[in-house]
This record gives sequence, structure tokens and C-alpha cells, in this order.
Amino acid sequence: MQTPPPALLAALERRLDDALGGGARTPYDRAGVTVLLVGRGGSDPYARAELAAAARLLWDGSGCAGVEPAFVASAAPDVPSGLDRCATLGARTIVVLPYEPLPGGERWRAQAEGWAAARPDMELRFAPAPAAAHREQAPEPGPDLRHHGDAEVRDGGEKLTDLAVNVRTGTPPDWLRAHIAGALDGLAAYPDGRAARAAVAARHGVPVERVLLTAGAAEAFVLLARALPVRRPVVVHPQFTEPEAALADAGHAVGRVLLREADGFRLDPAAVPGDADLVVVGNPTNPTSVLHPADALARLARPGRHLVVDEAFMDAVPGERESLAGRTDVPGLVVLRSLTKTWGLAGLRVGYVVAEPETIAALERAQPLWPVSSPALVAAVACMSARGVAEAADAALAVRDDREHLVGRLGGLDDLGVAVAAPAQGPFVLVRVPGAAAVRERLRGAGFAVRRGDTFPGLGPDWLRIAVRDRATSDRFVTALARALRG
Repeated sequence: MQTPPPALLAALERRLDDALGGGARTPYDRAGVTVLLVGRGGSDPYARAELAAAARLLWDGSGCAGVEPAFVASAAPDVPSGLDRCATLGARTIVVLPYEPLPGGERWRAQAEGWAAARPDMELRFAPAPAAAHREQAPEPGPDLRHHGDAEVRDGGEKLTDLAVNVRTGTPPDWLRAHIAGALDGLAAYPDGRAARAAVAARHGVPVERVLLTAGAAEAFVLLARALPVRRPVVVHPQFTEPEAALADAGHAVGRVLLREADGFRLDPAAVPGDADLVVVGNPTNPTSVLHPADALARLARPGRHLVVDEAFMDAVPGERESLAGRTDVPGLVVLRSLTKTWGLAGLRVGYVVAEPETIAALERAQPLWPVSSPALVAAVACMSARGVAEAADAALAVRDDREHLVGRLGGLDDLGVAVAAPAQGPFVLVRVPGAAAVRERLRGAGFAVRRGDTFPGLGPDWLRIAVRDRATSDRFVTALARALRG
């Protein structure tokens, strides 16, 4: 649940009117009022995003000086800190407006009253709580955005042949391990990212002011969600779910553009809402393995919009064709890269952002000090070297050939209902199979872990993602898949 229904917003406005005494509104009579909209705490990103969306929409129509969201849980109500935020807006009257029936008994109200007792200059009012039934109108929670491929190989899954995680096998190479090991002698010193930043900038032919090193691409998504002043973020799905989860955790109501199998999961720029001020798209896209044309993505750019392109798998594409990482002529462009997949550095956490200097500065202000470790920085320099670039290029050609072999073998199972999303361009393929959940369990029994597809928005229960491996492994897997499909 991301956007509150109109009937719920109307009910909020009525309860706000009741708390303020009703009567006709003018553009000025509520300029001295702020509202604290209080909802349940917890880790559900949809509930948090819905509350944040309701606060924005209520503010747009209420005439109040501001509407701040706050979350409560029985253990740690957030109401006092929310009241502090309201007070900073300058209004002298604060209305505490419960969004829903709240846990913790009256503790949150007692804390609000205690806050008000210490602030005699402020007037605090309480709006009545809603009826308990209103949240039953909300849709069921969607896919588990925090499920990732590594979950398939935990708790005994490490004994399986791993086709669930898209990290290249046989990595990191020995020469890269040696570079990382050499960094251990300097662990007493604080990390200095200047050399790595310069190496990334040189690799893409951009000024260093356009580069930010991060603890993997996942940190970059969190920074974008927290640091950029966006009001209408949109994520193009199916794709890696962490961008939407990070945005929802930061209180944003996230819109979705769902690409269709019938269109080959290819993006039509016209499908993206014109008022979206942040658009996130993967290229090549995980899990569909679609490589979108760079020119089509660039057409999404416009003044006032951040265009975020996740290129975590671009170095697995021969020639990195369709990359936007070196483009400086696309307004609002933000490109994310990861060294996790090609180099086998998932445990080291290193990636980077390439964007306009103003955007980089905003993200850097939101970062903690020394966010990337010294060994990770050394690894980044090595991967950007001539040797690293050449090895990545050779690996991309090998992945292409191995992928073509896998797709060809899977094509021989079409009589069993297997369909490959094509043309695949990444180090993985997306496959539709009947009864995928049961098939996945049978494959585990046969010694193979594959990535379930139903946790990607826009995909249903009959999808699996399969990592590209060497031909012998693919042959063994396709044989096991055929047996699993026959039951």
C-alpha cells in the first residue's frame, strides 16, 4: 500500500476540521497550524510510504504550515521527535492526528502531553482516532522487496550449485586478491578514497567531481532516497527491488511502471509519468536481462528530474554498449556501478556513482565518514586499471558465449512449457516455467539453487532467474530442469 485512497484522505481532513473547530477555511486561517500525522511503526515499507504520501497530500489540501509524519510502536513511540519537527516549522498550534488505531495504549499520547508541558508557548490539540476498520480497505502487501538471490544459498544452500546469485564464478582472480591482501598492512590508517575516485573518473572520462565511491550500489540507493528532494519517484519494474525498498524506507510513496512480457520487457519512455522527478531503471535489467538502448533512456531526462540508471551489470556486456556512464550531456543523469558481480567482491562492498557535481555533493553530505574500506578502495583502483578493464572485457565475451549456449539448451524444453525472456544480454536469463515454485524445490533436491522470480514486481509465480555458468554446468542444469518439469 503506497497511496492512501481518496475516502481516507477525506476522513483525515474531516477529523482535522473537528480538532480545529470546523468552519470555513481561508488561505490564511491555518498558516499558524502544523499537523503531526501519526501511524504505526515497524519495518513494512509500504505502510511507511503510505503514511508519508498521506502527509504530503494532506498538506497540499489543508492550508496548514506543514504536515509531518511520525511512527509509533509499543516499544519506542516517535511522537516527541515528530513534535520537535513540527515546532521547527514556526507554527504555534500543533494538531496530533492519528492515521489509524495506534498500538501502545495511551503511552504515545502521554509522551505528547509531556512534550507540551515543557513547551507552554505551544498549543497542542488531539484529533479523534479513526474507526478500527479503515485499514481493511488497503490492498494486501506486495512482493517481498528485500528477498535477494543470496537467500537461496543460505542455511545449507551453500552445498548447492549456485545459479541464484549473479556473481561470476572463479573470482576474485589471484592478482586482485594479492592487491587486496596488500592493503591489510595499512589498516591502521583511515581510508583515503582520492586515488580510487580518480581511477574511476579516468576510466569513464569524467571529472573527479562527478564520481562518488560507495559501499556497493545498495548504499547508493539509500543515499539517493535520503538526500535528494524528490516528491514523485518512479521505479521501472521488473528490476532490482532495492531502489524501491530504499525509497519507501525513506518515506517516499513510490510509483511503478510495469513492463510487459508481451513487449519483451522493453521500456517505452512514454510510459513514464511526465511529473516523475526521479526515475530508476536498470540497464541491463535484473532480472529480465534486457539491454535498453542508451538513446531511449536518455530521452527520459528532463529539467527537474533525476534519471537513475543502475548499470551494475553493464561490465558484463561486450563493449559496454548502451552505457551512459561517460555521458555528461544528459541532464539529471545518475549512473550506478558495482564491482560485485564481475569481480566477486560481494563481501567487500564497493561500487560508485557517476552524476552531476551538485548531485554527488548532496549524496556525499548524506554519507557517513569513511564509508568505503581501504581494501575496497584498493580493489577499485585495481579493477579500473588497464589489466582490470581488459580482463572484464574478456569475461564479458565469455559470458556472452556461455549465455547463448544456455539459452539454446533451454529452447529445447519448449515442449515442457519453458520460455526464455529474449534477447538476454546480461549474465543471467529470465525463464517462465509452469509451477515454478514446485520446480525450484525439485531443483534444490537435484543440487541446484535458482532465484525465484515472484518477488520482482511485475512478475508472477511462474518465473525463475538463472545465472549464466560454464557450459558443462548449464548442461547438467538443463537436464535436471527437464526432470523437475516432468515431476
